[in-house]
Amino acid sequence: MKVTSVADPILPLCQRLFPSRIAGVSLGLLKATALELAILAGHVLLYPSGIVQERRGPACPLPASPGTTGEPGGAARLPVEAKPPVVLLHGFIDNRSVFVLLRRSLAQHGRQRVESLNYSPLTCDIRTAAELLGRHIEEICERTGSKRVDVVGHSLGGLIARYYVQRLGGDLRVRTLVTLGTPHAGTRVAPLANAHPIVRQMRPGSELIEELSRPAPGCRTYFVSFWSDLDHLMDPLESACVDHPDLKAENVRVSGIGHLALPVHPAVASGIRQALDTVRPGDPSANRAGGLTVA
Repeated sequence: MKVTSVADPILPLCQRLFPSRIAGVSLGLLKATALELAILAGHVLLYPSGIVQERRGPACPLPASPGTTGEPGGAARLPVEAKPPVVLLHGFIDNRSVFVLLRRSLAQHGRQRVESLNYSPLTCDIRTAAELLGRHIEEICERTGSKRVDVVGHSLGGLIARYYVQRLGGDLRVRTLVTLGTPHAGTRVAPLANAHPIVRQMRPGSELIEELSRPAPGCRTYFVSFWSDLDHLMDPLESACVDHPDLKAENVRVSGIGHLALPVHPAVASGIRQALDTVRPGDPSANRAGGLTVA
């Protein structure tokens, strides 16, 4: 890691006082914390723009198939495959503004139908929010003519989406569920926040977490979970991984960034695009390269 000239004299002292691994982690933690604070400041400014539910106009027309009659050159080409709509679901006490950069990244790489859902900050039950998500997805499918969607959920949003998929039959509609810093096994962070019912539902061993650990044979959705080694809201860190014998899941470790950076960082955005574009068994698509990488 490159250190500025101001910090260079401090580095040898850190290496003498602490093992090199601890010194490296400490510097990485400082960098990640600074990034988290910068993102938080930017998000505070953007937050008002995402309070109101986004307008949903008519479905965007599918891209025209190249090579049709009248195209210059007249050469016949394979039709462009329409990608499923992407639904973005924010975390606890947040709104759709957290996805401004991710939404732009998805749109720039061919995802023409990207929608966000705001659920109320007064929501007190993950199950209720999951039912709302289900109605929202049904409306999207009816409006766009798509049979399935992809979902990206940050933090609590990922847990809401998982409950919909696993317990409310949402695997019929959700092709791929990408979660970012989601407490799949529950988190013990901030014990004083237990006064809020949703926080209690996110605790290890809660009734809801136990419900998600039950068998889910034949679940059709593919899960991709991004978890960070510096996520201050996951305790333990591995609680953000999907670990269930009946679920098809891939856990992607992200190094050097915190919880708030997961839906913002360009390397994670690239990994999300890979996750959504990877063809898996049952997808009616041409072969593409698989595997996820995050810098």
